[in-house]
Amino acid sequence: LPGCEELAANIDGYLREWRKDDVAKYEASLANVRNYVKDDYRIHTEITRFGSGESKAVIYDTVRGHDLYILCDPFSHGITYKMYGKTVYMSPDDHYANLKRAISAIGGKARRITVIMPMLYEGRQHKRTRRESLDCATALQELCNYLGVENIITFDAHDARVQNAIPLNGFENVQPTYQMIKALAHTVSDLKFDKEHLMIISPDEGGMSRGIYYSTVLGVELGMFYKRRDYSCLVDGRNPIIAHEFLGDNVEGKDVVVVDDMISSGDSMLEVSKKLKGLGAKRVFICACFGLFCNGFEKFDKAYEDGIFDCIYTTNLVYRMPELLERKWYHEVDLSKYISLII
Repeated sequence: LPGCEELAANIDGYLREWRKDDVAKYEASLANVRNYVKDDYRIHTEITRFGSGESKAVIYDTVRGHDLYILCDPFSHGITYKMYGKTVYMSPDDHYANLKRAISAIGGKARRITVIMPMLYEGRQHKRTRRESLDCATALQELCNYLGVENIITFDAHDARVQNAIPLNGFENVQPTYQMIKALAHTVSDLKFDKEHLMIISPDEGGMSRGIYYSTVLGVELGMFYKRRDYSCLVDGRNPIIAHEFLGDNVEGKDVVVVDDMISSGDSMLEVSKKLKGLGAKRVFICACFGLFCNGFEKFDKAYEDGIFDCIYTTNLVYRMPELLERKWYHEVDLSKYISLII
């Protein structure tokens, strides 16, 4: 779907490469394996717009009897379309509507439909704390119960328990832990993975399970921050954070890796990094699956110049603004090969 062209091209490249290896390996005994090798595994699809902003999906290739994997990035905000002569940026709702249009265009002819949605649509609205909508659960039920989707594949879900909304369908919550650790090891040559030199930090209590996994795999200590909030008021739909309090072992002289699922505004992440530097941490590395950077990069540039953090690692699973790729403090973690393996 629109916004996933680069990721889809990388995945297609891996699939074709592996299929050619299969042919070379089994050519003598299985001549018909050639039928499985294509020049391109991508289906030619087009989302067209009318002047009023309405849209339709058109599929130009046959899908009858196929296993279809639909790539959808609801957070690709770099795509525009014309509505009443004005340029409009696509929102997550627009991308979700395109996903439904594509499934509708398939018309029930596919053998099986799997949706690969790296960052789950409305995944942050996963529970009800007052009289409010449950958008993620509603979307999952619509896809599986009414549109015929059999499996959902997502990465580092904000809360994987949202899969309870579709208990009879597949829901795969894949963790990019291995790729993150590999990226750290390849880009920081003097990083030592032991208790004396490294520590994992969870920026809040909600990400403790993620931090526990990292620290257990690497055999290092784990620390956590918890957020003290002002519950007497709401700012931008949430209770403002008063302070971050640290729970954990001494970080003085150690490299610390702060792990989270996403960087949205980045305020909490920078506050945590500043606290860690104040506690004597040697270097601060930030690892987050999704780098949204909703409020721009200026405060990250200033924090980097002030020595508050050393590197930020995010994946290529969501749209990255071109300016982000130019930042010297940023490293991209490629997960296209991992998705190819999953397929």
